[in-house]
Amino acid sequence: MIKRTLKEIQSMVNGYGLNNKNKIKSIKGVSTDTRTIKKDQLFIPIKGEQFNGHNFIKSAESKGACAALWCESEPTPDTDIPLIFVKDTVTAIQTLAKKYREELSMKVIGITGTNGKTSTKDILASILETKYKTYKTQGNLNNHLGVPLTLLSIDEDTEMAVIEMGMSCLGEIELLSKIAKPDAAIITNVGNAHLLDLKTIDNIIKAKLEIVKGLKQNGLFVCNGDNPSLIKEVNNLKLNQNFITFGKRESNDYSVKVKSFDKKGISFTFNKEKSPVFFLPLLGKHQIFNATSAIIIAKYFNIDFDLVKKGLLNLNLTKMRSELIKGEDFDILNDSYNSNPESTKAALDTIYSLNSYSQKIVVFGDMLELGEKEIDMHKEIGNKIDLNKLDYFFTIGHLAKHAGIEAKIKEGKCKVLSFMNKKELIKTIKRVVKKDSIILLKASRGMKLEEVSAALLDNK
Repeated sequence: MIKRTLKEIQSMVNGYGLNNKNKIKSIKGVSTDTRTIKKDQLFIPIKGEQFNGHNFIKSAESKGACAALWCESEPTPDTDIPLIFVKDTVTAIQTLAKKYREELSMKVIGITGTNGKTSTKDILASILETKYKTYKTQGNLNNHLGVPLTLLSIDEDTEMAVIEMGMSCLGEIELLSKIAKPDAAIITNVGNAHLLDLKTIDNIIKAKLEIVKGLKQNGLFVCNGDNPSLIKEVNNLKLNQNFITFGKRESNDYSVKVKSFDKKGISFTFNKEKSPVFFLPLLGKHQIFNATSAIIIAKYFNIDFDLVKKGLLNLNLTKMRSELIKGEDFDILNDSYNSNPESTKAALDTIYSLNSYSQKIVVFGDMLELGEKEIDMHKEIGNKIDLNKLDYFFTIGHLAKHAGIEAKIKEGKCKVLSFMNKKELIKTIKRVVKKDSIILLKASRGMKLEEVSAALLDNK
């Protein structure tokens, strides 16, 4: 984590207000949240539309904060801890993170994309850890505040940092990339998420490509090459960096070939001479593309294939992303942290292929933030679902019910039921689930399907 004197912090954020006595004091890390702040941290209050962190300065002080940044437009509080005045605390934390990153010798890998960011981050970090001291984005800290907080959490002797970058509007990833200054960058894919804010796929492509804005000269840019529109825009950029593509198509630099697939994982290789066979202990063929982008980065940083294989076998995955949970009588595939049409189809393809289970149940919840075509996109899921490969298709939510309506029109052995109430959904699943079944949970984060998972695993 960042450890600096208050004099250094004040200089890094272009602030003012410290007296000579306080300048020699030191901070050990930063926090924007008084609920989790630790002794000797720098408190950085953030002002939002419905909250103002400046109101919690007393709480920060009582929990051991040694100083605080302070927006100069806010009333000066009655506090005993030193204050560093800045024009805006959001800009200040971003500036502080940028300056801190510039002082570190570590290599940074930035990752963005519609789907697979977190899985790719986890896979890449596991591989890099076989050779380097590595830090990765924790949880979902991937926005305009999360990326700065991530960078400021990194120890100075860290050799590799894997930074996830999300966005909700044009310009956000450019900001994050210029703060993190990656040595290498990945776009996992581009799909129909964020349409509510960005309106068109072209805008989503432009937003994701902003990751190269901060990419270092002679760095490496790795991109899914199966999307012609994305590749066209990449070519228009006339990059100075190294550029490598991966995907299904033979035209990619790394064309991925599945060797075998079962409930234990996937074996795959590339269209490269002397390419070994890798084993990835994850469900879902889409995961091999996430792994491939990670392997390309690992090779760039001189990690041999034996260490890559070791890293793949020792994954430490973020929960609720293709998370296989083993129950006493059935398994749950919890993929409910986010959802959009592409990730939903990938999750369905995964459960279709798992033939060793006696029963397959899908719980499909609302896909959020899809814009004006959200109903049509839910209908498409219902139209394309293969009911002959499932036993039950349950929907939960006002949008997901449209998938259920469309699915009911089709013929198949699968029973289709729609719910608006989680308790009724859980009660029904418990009634019909058989031994050795698998239950897929797929929805956007706002649907909180982890509550369904917890209830199903509770034997009470």
